[in-house]
Amino acid sequence: MAGTVPKLAAPRPAAAGPLPSQSLRSARSPFIAMASAKEGNGAVTKRTTLHDLYEQQGQSPWYDNLCRPVTDLLPYIANGVRGVTSNPTIFQKAISSSNAYDGQFKELISAGKDAESAYWELVIKDIQDACKLFEPIYDETDGADGYVSVEVSPRLANDTQGTVEAAKWLHKVVNRPNVYIKIPATAECVPSIKEVIANGISVNVTLIFSVARYEAVIDAYLDGLEASGLSDLSRVTSVASFFVSRVDSLIDKMLEKIGTPEALALRGKAAVAQAKIANQLYLKKFSGPRWEALVKKGAKKQRLLWASTSVKNPAYLDTLYVDPLIGPDTVSTMPDQALDAFIDHGTVARTIDANVSEAEGIYSALEKLGIDWEEVGKQLEHEGVSSFKGSFDSLLTSLEEKGNALKTAANL
Repeated sequence: MAGTVPKLAAPRPAAAGPLPSQSLRSARSPFIAMASAKEGNGAVTKRTTLHDLYEQQGQSPWYDNLCRPVTDLLPYIANGVRGVTSNPTIFQKAISSSNAYDGQFKELISAGKDAESAYWELVIKDIQDACKLFEPIYDETDGADGYVSVEVSPRLANDTQGTVEAAKWLHKVVNRPNVYIKIPATAECVPSIKEVIANGISVNVTLIFSVARYEAVIDAYLDGLEASGLSDLSRVTSVASFFVSRVDSLIDKMLEKIGTPEALALRGKAAVAQAKIANQLYLKKFSGPRWEALVKKGAKKQRLLWASTSVKNPAYLDTLYVDPLIGPDTVSTMPDQALDAFIDHGTVARTIDANVSEAEGIYSALEKLGIDWEEVGKQLEHEGVSSFKGSFDSLLTSLEEKGNALKTAANL
């Protein structure tokens, strides 16, 4: 039922035929040809639940994926997608599994670039091209939407000043008004967020797994706005990417280890409960005298963005991390699985502030069972940073090998 904290449920039956966004990914799809040929004001759009999500509930649906050709995003935009997120794992998959990058990579290696420099040039081109596609949305909403996110090197996750310098550099070289520089919400990078915001650079804060860390992220955003010295704050914006499904993946294992009926009954409920509490914190922090003083200078709220929205446990509803977290001034970034499910059978209704007391009860019940929310957050943060570093290092190794092979071939 819309608005309730979700419970364990049987998986949805498979839809007959491909889901709408699955059909978009087919190169032979007539819709792709139609949307690509009639982009702009003459675009033929297919109305979907994504349009309803934004127009009726004020939540922006974003797509959590990016690869070449970037023009493949056009049908997604026509279907209601309003922004794109990327990360090192997404680029690792895109670059390593496609020959679309080979031509540019060969040119870069021939010009004397090393593997890491070449990586960033490949990424920056994709980000710039995607920003161009979403620029009309950015313009139509006066900078409220239409963003494309690119992450600083995951090797800098524990380097405060290195992250600041990397963010400045990325912002400068991408040189697009609708780019978000992604910075992880590690303890070392929270001060980086403040400094980058103070420099007038818009930020997507990623890898947030706990309410305590989320509050530190909000404070960094507010501190940065206040320290900027800008008289017009309207172009400095931010989203806070609060991760969802991974929370259940970890806590469910803890609950199964506890093994009591009470513990087992709480499986699949932790992530959404914590997210609803995070939204209550958002409402509290972006109100009152301090915030109103910033609003007078044009400041915009740091929107909550729900990340990690695909279901990891097949026993759960495939819209578990989208349907219960719908509300105004929020973003939901969805990979293919979640996007397919929501377009096909998602429910568009305001749910984010429904049954908050029940969510608080679940949160407290988990604490009483010995679940330490801050420790959960730290573990998931460590795993997230390690995963992104692994993807980044793996891709650089393969690029180095490919670059060496090209150099050897050129010398033959």
